[in-house]
Amino acid sequence: MNQILAPVFEVNPKVMSLAAKVKLLLFDVDGVLTDGRLVIGDDGLEFKAFNSRDGHGIKMLQRHGISVGIITGRTSDVVKHRVKDLQIKHVYQGCKEKLPVYQKLIKKLKLKPEQTAFVGDDVVDLPIMLQVGLAVAVHNAHPLAKQHAHWITPSIGGYGAAREACEMILHAHGVYHTEMQRYLAIGKEPTAG
Repeated sequence: MNQILAPVFEVNPKVMSLAAKVKLLLFDVDGVLTDGRLVIGDDGLEFKAFNSRDGHGIKMLQRHGISVGIITGRTSDVVKHRVKDLQIKHVYQGCKEKLPVYQKLIKKLKLKPEQTAFVGDDVVDLPIMLQVGLAVAVHNAHPLAKQHAHWITPSIGGYGAAREACEMILHAHGVYHTEMQRYLAIGKEPTAG
């Protein structure tokens, strides 16, 4: 019998109690959902690589009623396509100042800061990270972002860090085991009893 009790990484109980309150998880894009590199072709088209596992983590959160959003400083058509694919409703690009956008969003959704989380990687993310109930920094974040994070992901941005944040929140909400059991049950024949 397969036992799935928790994600493969450890999280201290204080962080888990903060994560249990989260109703909205927000992400930066460059350096969090991507590895931070900007690939620009001769024609000026911008390319970004997203991790499919991160995307699946976002879908699992949404399935359990946790909203997801993006607040990013850059504007990119690539991001438009990715968020459409993931059905992310709260998308704010071109935000030179991220905090006012965050404040308007939580007011609109009638959420308290402690019901929100943000995953960032750089100092421009600190204004939001200092306000949310759960501040997460990716493993290769700027030292100041890491210093002010409640939790640092085991993986670097663009390589599963967002998935780890999603799984940690699922675990804190008590639905991680149920979510993983869905995949173990697919295609399994019932045993005669």
